[in-house]
Amino acid sequence: MDQVRSFDCSQQRDISKCADVVKSGGVIVFPTDTVYGIGCDPYNHTAVSRVFAIKDRKTAKPLPILASTMKDVKNIALIDLRAEVLARKYWPGKLTLVCPLLDLSISSLVVSNKKTVAVRIPGNSCILELIRKCRFLVGTSANISGKEPARDIPQILSSSLKGFDAVLDGGFRSEEIESTIVDLSEKGHLDIKREGSIKSVDIRETLSTGGLTD
Repeated sequence: MDQVRSFDCSQQRDISKCADVVKSGGVIVFPTDTVYGIGCDPYNHTAVSRVFAIKDRKTAKPLPILASTMKDVKNIALIDLRAEVLARKYWPGKLTLVCPLLDLSISSLVVSNKKTVAVRIPGNSCILELIRKCRFLVGTSANISGKEPARDIPQILSSSLKGFDAVLDGGFRSEEIESTIVDLSEKGHLDIKREGSIKSVDIRETLSTGGLTD
């Protein structure tokens, strides 16, 4: 494998250089709210293919897209009133929303040829700054599918995960509970695909308080 470029979250210049790697079609490893993630430009089909290959991930499993603003999210996903209420409460943070897909320019691999897309605005300040510079970023855990996610860069570099172009070091990630995934793609129906740090009861209470039910 070619030499992996290393960048540091504490250096603005490094974050900018890492964004350049993404915009040029590269695959990077980066810190998230919970563990380390791996990703690329969701519009670059070749780069997305590499993420699947690096993770040994089945292409039937779609990938989430990270954004930094609600305006950007609304450009790629149909955000209904329920999604708006949940986003206002939990974004930036550990909630992924599955919504109808709007932007058909996104690589079909990202959405696994479905008409829905998983979106999130993360709370990690480093990754938010990176996304502001490259607008969108595929964000899935940096590990071989089925293996334990990595919590720091040394763990990643010594693992069997190979083939990425750069790492953005944000230190040790101590949060052990993954993000919650809520599917709102079907009108009038709510499906909690994965209960993580945000509990199902809190999701339903937030919607109820907002005058909405599933």
